Amino acid sequence: MKMTQSYIASHIKVRSNFLANMEQFAKVHHIPIMEIVAIESLLQFLRLQQPKSILEIGSAIGYSAIRMALALPEAVLTTIEKDDARYELACDYLKQADMTQRIQLIHADALEVDTETFAQPQYEALFIDAAKGQYQRFFDKYSPLVPSGGVIYCDNMLMHGFTEVDLKVVPRRKRTMVRNLQQFTKWLMNHEEFETTFLPIGDGITISIKR
Repeated sequence: MKMTQSYIASHIKVRSNFLANMEQFAKVHHIPIMEIVAIESLLQFLRLQQPKSILEIGSAIGYSAIRMALALPEAVLTTIEKDDARYELACDYLKQADMTQRIQLIHADALEVDTETFAQPQYEALFIDAAKGQYQRFFDKYSPLVPSGGVIYCDNMLMHGFTEVDLKVVPRRKRTMVRNLQQFTKWLMNHEEFETTFLPIGDGITISIKR
């Protein structure tokens, strides 16, 4: 799989210097952003969907929000980041990208934030890429904001392969998170309100279409 991902990545178009610098900064400072094959796949799914509004849970430094905004020039975005340092970095990158008018960046805990403060009452696409052990809580809180026909994308569903193995071989400090993600995956795949597909892209992406 890693070899396949590397081969695919070798055929992806070179990004702008600005985006390449963001990718390098994230790599050097160990800030988790989407793997290149995963983000390119997500952007293509979004181009097919053509949502006019996107909500992202987990901004990090703003990389994926900027990529989505560039890929979908008519879309507006709201993105939420809890970490203080990453929020400040995201603010700076959004200014550099001239995206502050199109991307609403909220500094808050996504499980506590008041959705009344959001720029949109509904979002045609929801992208969850935050604390892996809290995915079901994120899904429960924000899926009502997605209308029928809208799509929810969840990244890191394989958790670097940990969700595929017995919990006994998972490092003890990660077991609760992995267990929660495994339970969420089973719950999501059987959710009557959504049609979900699990794809082995990057670190695993689920795509759930709301009926």
